[in-house]
Amino acid sequence: MQIDVFNGDADGICALLQLRLADPIKSQLVTGVKRDIQLLDDVKVQHGDHVTVLDISFQKNRSSVDRLLDEGANIFYIDHHQAGEIPKHKHLKTLIDTDPNTCTSLLINDYLEGKFHEWAVTGAFGDNLFEAAIKSAYPLSLSKNQLEQLKMLGICINYNGYGTSVADLHFAPDLLYREMLPYSSPFDFMADNEEVYEKLLAGYSDDMASAEHINPEYQTDKVAVYTFPDEIWSRRVNGVFGNSLANKNPDRAHAVASFNAQNGYQISVRAPLNNKMGADELCSLFPTGGGRKAAAGINHIAVEDLPSFISAFEAKYV
Repeated sequence: MQIDVFNGDADGICALLQLRLADPIKSQLVTGVKRDIQLLDDVKVQHGDHVTVLDISFQKNRSSVDRLLDEGANIFYIDHHQAGEIPKHKHLKTLIDTDPNTCTSLLINDYLEGKFHEWAVTGAFGDNLFEAAIKSAYPLSLSKNQLEQLKMLGICINYNGYGTSVADLHFAPDLLYREMLPYSSPFDFMADNEEVYEKLLAGYSDDMASAEHINPEYQTDKVAVYTFPDEIWSRRVNGVFGNSLANKNPDRAHAVASFNAQNGYQISVRAPLNNKMGADELCSLFPTGGGRKAAAGINHIAVEDLPSFISAFEAKYV
C-alpha cells in the first residue's frame, strides 16, 4: 500500500500534486491542519508498505520514522524544516534541504525535473517565498498577470490550512487536494473549478479585512506582536497575516498570537525577510514549537507565558 503523508498547507499540497500527477497511483492520504506536524504518529503500516512524507519536520517525527522502518515500511521523506540527525537505513530515502529560500514544492520540482513546474511555483508563493517563486518561474515565461494568479492561488491554499482543527477550515486539506488533482496546471484548476477557488478567495479577503483592524500588542523597530481575539477567522488568518506583515516590513520580525482550544495562545512567527533566520530556534525554546528558519510557530503557550515569549522574541531579533 502507498501512504501519502503531507502538511495541509500550500507547500505540502502542491508538492504531493506534483508527485501524484507524475505517478498517479492510488494512495491513503494522511494530513491535517498546518500545525498538525507530527502526522506520522498515527500512521499504521504493514511490512512492505511505502510511505511518502512531505513538508513536516523530520526531527519532530523521528521516533515515528524509526517505528515505521522497524515495522518494514519504505519511506521517502521530502522536507525543508528542522531535520536533526538523519539515520542511514536501506529503506529510508530523504530529500531534505533547510535552506530558507527553498520549500518542499521546489525540492519536488527539481526531483521531477520540472514536469509540473507551475504547481511548484504556486507552492513556493504559498510558503511566502516570493523571490524564490519568481526565480523558479523564469523558464516558464509567464506574464506578470499569470505570476500574480499563481501567487494569489498559493496564498489562498496556504490560508486554508490554518486553524486549530479541520472544522475551522473552508476545506479539509485532503478534500482540497482531491479537487486539484485532476488538473496538471493550476491555471486549468482556477478556470474550471471556480466554485472552490472563489470560496477560498472570498474567505481570505474577508478574514484579512478583519485582521487589518487589529493593532499590535507590542511593537518596536525590530519586532511586532499581535494578539487576535478568540474567533474562527483569527485562527484561519494568523499565518497569512504574518506573511503579509513580513512583506510590508522586511526588516522587522513578526508574531501573531491567536487563542486556541487549550485556552492559551497559538503563535505564528516570521523572521525578517531581510534576515530569514532564527524563527525555528526561537519557537523550539517552547515545548510545542518548531518550524523553519524564516517561519515557525508554537502550538500552545499559556496566556500568562506570553510576556516570556515576547522577551525571548525581542532578544532573538535585537
